[in-house]
Amino acid sequence: MSEGRVGFEAFDCAPGLKLEAHERVTQLRFEGISSRLDRIEVMIERLEKRVWLAVYGVAAAVLADFFLKFVQVTP
Repeated sequence: MSEGRVGFEAFDCAPGLKLEAHERVTQLRFEGISSRLDRIEVMIERLEKRVWLAVYGVAAAVLADFFLKFVQVTP
């Protein structure tokens, strides 16, 4: 039988239904926040790759400029 008293059917009460609804809404919010955080992580990784590419590009330009000046000075 059910967990209630013997001879009575189990029933859902309003506070219990309200609590279940609140738990479901909270779960949906956390799922939404989690998916947004995953998208933000992906965007940050792409941005990080672009920043490193820019850093390496600037370093290569500086080294190339230094090398060209060095080649022009020494015949």
